[in-house]
Amino acid sequence: MTRKAVVAMSGGVDSSAAAYLLQQSGFTCIGITLKLFSNADLGRSRGKTCCSLGDVRDAQSVAYRLSMPHYVLNFAEDFKNQVIHKFIETYQNGNTPNPCIDCNRKLKFEGLLRRAEQLDFEYIATGHYARIERSGDRFLLKKARDAKKDQSYVLYTMTQRQLARTLFPLGDMTKAEVRDLAETRGFVNAQKQDSQDLCFVPDGDYAGFIERYTGSTAPPGPIVDETGTILGMHRGLIRYTIGQRRGLGLSASKPRYVQRKSAADNTLIVSGEDRLYAKGLIAENINLIAADSLEKPLRGKAKTRYLQTEQPAIAEQISPDRLRIDFDEPQRAVTPGQAAVLYDGETVVGGGTITSVLF
Repeated sequence: MTRKAVVAMSGGVDSSAAAYLLQQSGFTCIGITLKLFSNADLGRSRGKTCCSLGDVRDAQSVAYRLSMPHYVLNFAEDFKNQVIHKFIETYQNGNTPNPCIDCNRKLKFEGLLRRAEQLDFEYIATGHYARIERSGDRFLLKKARDAKKDQSYVLYTMTQRQLARTLFPLGDMTKAEVRDLAETRGFVNAQKQDSQDLCFVPDGDYAGFIERYTGSTAPPGPIVDETGTILGMHRGLIRYTIGQRRGLGLSASKPRYVQRKSAADNTLIVSGEDRLYAKGLIAENINLIAADSLEKPLRGKAKTRYLQTEQPAIAEQISPDRLRIDFDEPQRAVTPGQAAVLYDGETVVGGGTITSVLF
């Protein structure tokens, strides 16, 4: 029986290589590009973000070379409601979101999988650098062979159903190997630059995007030290991140860093760098992959940012939807709103959204 897969094709080299590899391994494939937003709706000119006409044409070009049908699906309304609105709300509440994780959770896997099922396709496939392995009745998410490209951190929300129906053809490859493959096959995007910023905020100006999108300016407020002494005024909490030193506009005898943000009273709290180091954290809205639950404290490694190296820690499930993670060594600038992801060797145990930082 012929196996069939829907390949999510962004127009980049990774998803193009994934489509080719699946075809070579005997899959019947169709390519689907998700239209997540209109550049004009975001106040940007055409071609500066993903979902541009150029990206669609690149995906179509590769699909044509592979004799593969290609379609564009409009997910813009879902993306606006489930990703952009949450991104804005999280910033306005004083936290720092990770919209790529929300997009994976709501759209790229769950939404696309539903469409694949409607089309009677067994699998979906993407160009993510990660691996899926089966162990008994459970599917495990593992880090990519190429540690520099590993994307397992942003995939920790995947469910058993999604893992069972998802393919990551690039999990055992390096980026150089992927580009060489695409060059050999004559793909138009073989040397296309990878996106480094949020797809809907390509200039990295998150505060500017939020103000343009909402039509309102973030209000200024006091900058205070840990004793409550007012040191100056901030330009809107959405312009600051935990651990930030530059751009505070303070004159002080010693460096000051953003230690936390209080949306309740619109206050930015700063401190010396030593006060940025946390012993642990509480994560909520958790998703566990390697087990249904943690029956006892687990020694492993955890990371709280995408580019961070995993750090030795002990994790304990303290309620059905909460994890406590205690680090062996204090960690700098642990940020509410970001994800904490727990690893056991190469295997993703699970993770959740950081809601509290333990100093």
